[in-house]
Amino acid sequence: MTDRKIDFDALSTELLTRMLKAGEEVLECNRVLHKVNGNVVNELIKDVETFYEFDHYPDGDVYDSETDGQYYYHAHRPESGEHGHFHTFVREEGIPENIRPVENDSDEKWPSGDDTICHLIAISMDNKGFPTHLFTTNRWVTDENWYTADDTIALLDRFEIDHAWPSWPTNRWVTAMIAFFRPQIELLIRERDVKIDAWRQRELESNVFEDRDLEITSIMGVDIDNQLAAIRKALKG
Repeated sequence: MTDRKIDFDALSTELLTRMLKAGEEVLECNRVLHKVNGNVVNELIKDVETFYEFDHYPDGDVYDSETDGQYYYHAHRPESGEHGHFHTFVREEGIPENIRPVENDSDEKWPSGDDTICHLIAISMDNKGFPTHLFTTNRWVTDENWYTADDTIALLDRFEIDHAWPSWPTNRWVTAMIAFFRPQIELLIRERDVKIDAWRQRELESNVFEDRDLEITSIMGVDIDNQLAAIRKALKG
């Protein structure tokens, strides 16, 4: 886990203001769900009889055909102490023509055409439905196309789920989290590429994007209250 800190005082007032608005949206979604003893995770699995590892929740993922944002929730890392995590994406129609994935030089088949997809960030959740970490993954984990750090970061503003299925507050929460923790997400995406490059240079006999020994490429702990406090302090300063 990285222990690098974000210099909030170095962020622009415009960015801090957007982050604050997103953080308040996160709190609002948590508030309305808490009033009915819910949270953003059980909104997706409350009608599921058995919660299976690796299955996507909801079935078929959440996709916005206007923005081409997509996410799903699942679990497969019990050793980490998390309940599960969200994976967030932008699909092909939401990616500008000047942004292209890197060339696939492996024998593995990558998505193509309308199935082309870019993974943005994963959000780890605890058993109470609160975020604990943000992390990035290797290509094979989500069967994505691979975009450089600069191109992936350029797509962050395009992520939005602007409809009510399967849960309006959960959709709003996931959307807001991308803006709320924007500096951390950018840092993690850049650290992801550093890790990939170092792995490639060390493991010369393997294709780094398909190497099952490399799953998590960067990770950072997060806290909603601490993030809000840091943003407000920087805006006052």
